[in-house]
Amino acid sequence: MPYKNIEINPVKYTEDFTYKTQQIYKGFSTIDPSNKSSKLYDYDLIKQDILNHFNTRRGSRVMNPEFGSIIQEILMEPLTTENRQLIVQDITRICNSDPRVYPLEINVNEYDQGYLIELVLMLKDTNETKVLKIAFDQKIGIQPL
Repeated sequence: MPYKNIEINPVKYTEDFTYKTQQIYKGFSTIDPSNKSSKLYDYDLIKQDILNHFNTRRGSRVMNPEFGSIIQEILMEPLTTENRQLIVQDITRICNSDPRVYPLEINVNEYDQGYLIELVLMLKDTNETKVLKIAFDQKIGIQPL
């Protein structure tokens, strides 16, 4: 039986390939229709996890009543100093519950139909900072900007 000649093609390393091998956090989400592969990496994964936390009403999760956010409960109320403080405490608690990031700055602003929140997050393993802007709207719910 004669042997076949086997060609070995070397792997062509591109920036995309090297970037994907250096990613720290890997996960998936089926929420974003523009993400064709449904794979998420690093900041995109952390952002989706934080948004999932905000989308869950506090006390609604079975066996974990502390999980979730109170922002949806006070969304219809005016942004008084007491409500602003409650929102900042809730956001800080949610961000601190994620071991991959910690909040550096939290800005809460009111607009006609809800709140605009701007978070400056520090990714712990990379020391990168990212800005996450979220609109809590009475009609459309939670929307990242």
